Amino acid sequence: MNNKEKQKGLLRIIPTPIGDNSPLEVLPISVKKIIDELTHFIVENEKMGRRFIKKISPRKNQDELVILALNKFTTQEELNTCLDPCLKGISVGLLSDSGCPGIADPGAVVVSKAHKHGIKVKPLVGPSSIILAMMSSGMNGQNFAFNGYLPINKKNRSQALLKFQRIAIKKCQAQIFIETPYRSDTLLNEMLKVLDRNTLLCVACDLSLNSEFIKTQSVSGWKKNKHSFNKRPCIFILEGSY
Repeated sequence: MNNKEKQKGLLRIIPTPIGDNSPLEVLPISVKKIIDELTHFIVENEKMGRRFIKKISPRKNQDELVILALNKFTTQEELNTCLDPCLKGISVGLLSDSGCPGIADPGAVVVSKAHKHGIKVKPLVGPSSIILAMMSSGMNGQNFAFNGYLPINKKNRSQALLKFQRIAIKKCQAQIFIETPYRSDTLLNEMLKVLDRNTLLCVACDLSLNSEFIKTQSVSGWKKNKHSFNKRPCIFILEGSY
């Protein structure tokens, strides 16, 4: 390692809670220690980023923080220079609004840029709703795929569900989806209409909260016991039958 590499700051990938829990109920103390040390952050939303930092490090001077919001309003110039502090020896923290940066999150572009610039990436331990759901589903943890959001158009969504059901059966591969909370019930109802009655379906809702709900059963089982998730954040996983 040459001197220039030694002088570069780190990109710290910092997870946040995925619910309204007190941060240190779900995050290790190491996250607080790193937050205490950092002054430069890249966040998904500045207001939420500052709120999280204040919760986990209440004595930190907010006026000293240098924060860049990474969202649809971020300019190309801001993106090109977002890791300049690292190149000058200053470590930067990357935060998501919820869960792990870079996983179903715009932070991936920053991590990719860090690798291109030879900046060391240091991920910290924290909750990911996708991984927590997969852990709790009882489905194939050796072979699974995250597919993000399904199409909004009803016809296209139905076709996508049938396609992923075929993949799940053919490859013995669990298929994971997310949806915006206000469409959770719509997606569940569509799944129950379209999928084979023997297909296994897991719904994991409000993960890590007191209201947490996780259930895996066949589509026919879901039809017998109707559930409404009414704007609650959910992860959906489907797999071939038992």
